[in-house]
Amino acid sequence: MLKRIKNLLEHNAYAISIILTCFITYSSLVSIADLNVEITVSDKFLHIFAYSVLTLSWLFAVKKSHSKFKIKVQVGLVLFLFGILIEVLQSSLTIYRQGDYLDILANTLGIILAIVTFNSLFRIYKTI
Repeated sequence: MLKRIKNLLEHNAYAISIILTCFITYSSLVSIADLNVEITVSDKFLHIFAYSVLTLSWLFAVKKSHSKFKIKVQVGLVLFLFGILIEVLQSSLTIYRQGDYLDILANTLGIILAIVTFNSLFRIYKTI
């Protein structure tokens, strides 16, 4: 059963990463009132969590080159720039959301956390 789940996730890793990227983009640009969700935790915690999950998904998607430091840096840099782009779009495209430097900082923390977690998991389980 676990092997089936692992194979399913491996074969769909890029699709999962793209879907997560689209979900984060959508939820970052839509009005919170339109989502019909009450947020009871810190906004910054949500940013850290979202970008950690997003980074991990992309690292697993490109895991064929997981031993290469350069690939991890590229994934981190692209997601960092993606986070900045989302904040700029929030400021310029929406009237109900605003860009925030602290959100960029929280996104960056999430990215770093994910890379450290991925490296630790790889050291422990050499076959992730």
